[in-house]
Amino acid sequence: MLFLKRCSGWLTVAVCFGSLAAALMPTVALAAVEAEASSVTSTDARNSVERLRWLRAEISRHDELYFKKAAPEISDAEYDRLKREMLALEKAFPDEPRAPTGATTSFGDDRNGRFSNYRHREPMLGLEKAYSRAELRAFHSRLEGALGRTDLIFVVEPKFDGIAISVTYEGGRLVRAVTRGNGQEGDDVTANVSTIAELPRELRALSLEGVRNPIPDTVELRGEVYLDYAEFDRINRERIEAGDEPFGHPRNLAAGTLKQKDPDDVAKRGLRVVFFGIGAWQGATKDRPDSQQALHALVRAWGLPGIGAFEMAANADDAWAAVERLGARRTALGFPTDGAVVKLDAFAGQRRLGTSEDAPRWAIAYKFQPERVTTRLRSITLQVGRTGVITPVAELDPVRIGGASISRATLHNAAEIARRDLRIGDFVFVEKAGEIIPAITGVDLSRRTPDAAPFAFPVGCPSCGTTLLRAEDEAATRCPNGRCVAQVRRRIEHFAAPAGVGINGLGPVQIEALVNANKVSSVTDLYRLRREDAVSERILTEIERSKRADLGRFIFGLGIPGIGRKTAEALATRHGSLAILAKARDAELTDATRGLMAELVALGVNPQAGVKMTRSGPGPLAGKTVVLTGSLKGWSRAEAAKRITAVGGRTTTSVSRRTDWVVAGEGAGAKLDEARVLGVPVIDEAELLRLLQESQAGE
Repeated sequence: MLFLKRCSGWLTVAVCFGSLAAALMPTVALAAVEAEASSVTSTDARNSVERLRWLRAEISRHDELYFKKAAPEISDAEYDRLKREMLALEKAFPDEPRAPTGATTSFGDDRNGRFSNYRHREPMLGLEKAYSRAELRAFHSRLEGALGRTDLIFVVEPKFDGIAISVTYEGGRLVRAVTRGNGQEGDDVTANVSTIAELPRELRALSLEGVRNPIPDTVELRGEVYLDYAEFDRINRERIEAGDEPFGHPRNLAAGTLKQKDPDDVAKRGLRVVFFGIGAWQGATKDRPDSQQALHALVRAWGLPGIGAFEMAANADDAWAAVERLGARRTALGFPTDGAVVKLDAFAGQRRLGTSEDAPRWAIAYKFQPERVTTRLRSITLQVGRTGVITPVAELDPVRIGGASISRATLHNAAEIARRDLRIGDFVFVEKAGEIIPAITGVDLSRRTPDAAPFAFPVGCPSCGTTLLRAEDEAATRCPNGRCVAQVRRRIEHFAAPAGVGINGLGPVQIEALVNANKVSSVTDLYRLRREDAVSERILTEIERSKRADLGRFIFGLGIPGIGRKTAEALATRHGSLAILAKARDAELTDATRGLMAELVALGVNPQAGVKMTRSGPGPLAGKTVVLTGSLKGWSRAEAAKRITAVGGRTTTSVSRRTDWVVAGEGAGAKLDEARVLGVPVIDEAELLRLLQESQAGE
């Protein structure tokens, strides 16, 4: 029996390799398992049935994490390997009762119990998956045989990696948005979907050409809610600036955002939606589109966001060529995609073919294989953030993936290391999660040395030795000591950075010296510094200037938990001065925060809302090292580099711990990844322009 050559049986494999190792085994072809099923021994069969039961339970657990909690533990590719192995065993052992959970459906169940449910007028199914050219060709041949013709036309579309949605319009007006759920009914998320700016509340009656559009009494439109890469990067930059761990994948963030209870919170993130399918259609029957091409045209005519670029294919070779072209340019699309969907174009043929229990028979999703490389895990280092969060980072032998050299990857938390059973010296598999962030997806156990020991996450903080804590509702491990030297340094760096009050000349080296000499243990201590503390006149002048900083930047610089840049600006606009804010009873402020603000006011600190900073001496870019990545809208990277150099800064092409800022433009890639891992501040083009203007203003 397949896989039994490595261990004595399926159950033994599960015990000695662990759940993740099973996911990393080669894909099991259905035909291979069926061919070997007749020759297995009774012992093999018992072990195989045990393996099948374990797979069902494990897949059910991953479905819960993926669909309901938006917190998957494994990659899509790993999950697909588990699912295909399970389906193969179900073929081999058809008498084994199927589990009553959603584990054996192709799409799980995304309902989480926090929303009211609504039943779809037409079932909302998943898609059959293909992983090779041969499987696409078999799909094409199957449809030719079923329909008895060879002149079939197909549409090839990008497969958006988001959360499936069904939006209903009645009389042309938006009335309801429902997630796929279990295919029959889903969560009613109308209030949240209504915050998506590009979603019209009413279908357009006239096309842009002046042609009247059909408006049915009721129509269910099927599509995907997603986050594009630009918005994903914006959100992560704000989280990094606020001292929070960045999100790992746009799909998970989109799903988590869509299932938030407060629509105002949803509106703060730029969710997008795209439509490419149809469910129920009632009324105006003669005007119903008769093909996938016609549906795409009608979606756009109605003013809805649709798929702008799709290809037509007249045979299996054309379809495969279209899939390959899409795969080659997927990283430049601007939105997350994990495959291509091939659909029979004619709706009449779709109706004849019908559906299976889980999926339509007239469509198939080809899943792109993530680029995966193997490299050695040299060590695991621990970074202490300004909020006390301990972030483990994998130090790797440099390896190229996606055209970039990767030498580090975040491991998120202690649970991730334990779940993966990562050990120093292991050869690990590295992929780019969502084509963005390098991630370790598994271990090559065949190359593990006998002396490799499990990684022991420290009990004490690597900086101050304080016993680490982990709250029951958090995955992160924290150092609870607010006076921890590493935390203090990070907090002062955040406050003094350009995104905060911008104290020019007060960089990491100077801050480390002041903290180590016990001259500074909080932001307030900066305003007590004197020349006898071995601080230059220039830095003292800059600190004095920061007393009159813009209030919004000052609040953001304080690094108050839960207060990012936008909330800081809103608080500044609402209250106008730090003195007033220190007495306010806003829900975002704790007594400790108000006490800190009052202490700063007593020291003569008086930031005001809307203040334009004035400066004497060199500008904020003087002596700073900047890395440019991605495309800038207003200028070329060469022009930006020239302007940075003109005000005393310097640009380099590689990111290191000595980099002061990374400027991330559209399509930023590996350098942005490196900045995230190294903790280098990331700014956008607008912030670079502000720094340049401030630098030039004092010349």
